[in-house]
Amino acid sequence: MLALALLAAAPVLAAGPPAPAAHVDADGPYVFREDGHLRARWICDDAVQEQAWDAAQATVPARCGHPHPVTVAPPAAVATAVLPQASRIVAVSDIHGQYALLARLLRANGVIDDADNWALGRDTLVIAGDVFDRGPQVTEAFWLLYGLQQQAAAAGGAVHFVLGNHETMVLYDDLRYVNPKYLRSAQLLGRSYPQLYGADSVIGQWLRTRPVLLRIGDTLFLHGGISPEALPLALEPAATNAAYQASLGRPKAEVKADPATAPLYDGKTSPIWYRGYFDGRLDSAGVQAVLDRLGLKRIVVGHTSMAHVSSFHGGRIIAIDSSIKKSENGELLFIEDGRLSRGLLDGTRVPLAEGVLEADD
Repeated sequence: MLALALLAAAPVLAAGPPAPAAHVDADGPYVFREDGHLRARWICDDAVQEQAWDAAQATVPARCGHPHPVTVAPPAAVATAVLPQASRIVAVSDIHGQYALLARLLRANGVIDDADNWALGRDTLVIAGDVFDRGPQVTEAFWLLYGLQQQAAAAGGAVHFVLGNHETMVLYDDLRYVNPKYLRSAQLLGRSYPQLYGADSVIGQWLRTRPVLLRIGDTLFLHGGISPEALPLALEPAATNAAYQASLGRPKAEVKADPATAPLYDGKTSPIWYRGYFDGRLDSAGVQAVLDRLGLKRIVVGHTSMAHVSSFHGGRIIAIDSSIKKSENGELLFIEDGRLSRGLLDGTRVPLAEGVLEADD
């Protein structure tokens, strides 16, 4: 059987949620819609501060946590599943609470400017899931992406956030990988951690409109991958996205037991969990068969940690989880008129790394 020499391909599962941190220096804002009003809450030196607005839209000031003001837009519309070819796409995945490293990477490669504002003009940025868990700056990362989406749209460009398995995990209360800081924040704010991202929250509502499957031209972006078993889901991307969106926040046991949602959450074959391109379950001929069935040139995925943005199966699969979660390094994928390269942390552009499948002993 084939197996990939990759980083942390089979992480040891945590037994349960960690204990809450003893103290939170800064976190927020958490912004909620309440009867047509907005209410923002921050944690500042382990105490709650809040501010309210008698409006559905407002600019929330930088206070504790996220370093920039937040422009709260009207509730987001459901994202489109299929889009036309874009001349230039930049993609990244698996941020896992490493906001500072993400911002540094985006600045170095000209996606944002020194003030963290959109600098990519009419081009496209795709984030292939997993902002939640592990790192200490989840809140900041979500607000950065939320704001960049507005700025990009105003410039004629686009930012697309694609849901990963950790988004679904947090929303159905699987908190094994949550940074202890956030469990303390939840205590102070009087809600469970998933409730901080409930449908009444600005980011929670936004998440409930994001896709799992995003096709741009001849390239499919998603977190895990399309297994042969999940081909029916990929053939109906809008319906699949709607099914995921409707299931977000339902109890874990319920979505796994319900025949209508079980395929969405299968830990081995579903679009948010699949690793079969890298662990030997699917060879290059099998990958090509999936692409042919879907009319695609390539599939771009996160979820499986790599040292570099890498090409597998003759360029049919591009793996973009560059282990940002380790808070040491990160890379971007560039697709420019069909040409692929990777952007490094110093802004250098180099060819994709070649992924290597090795035989098991």
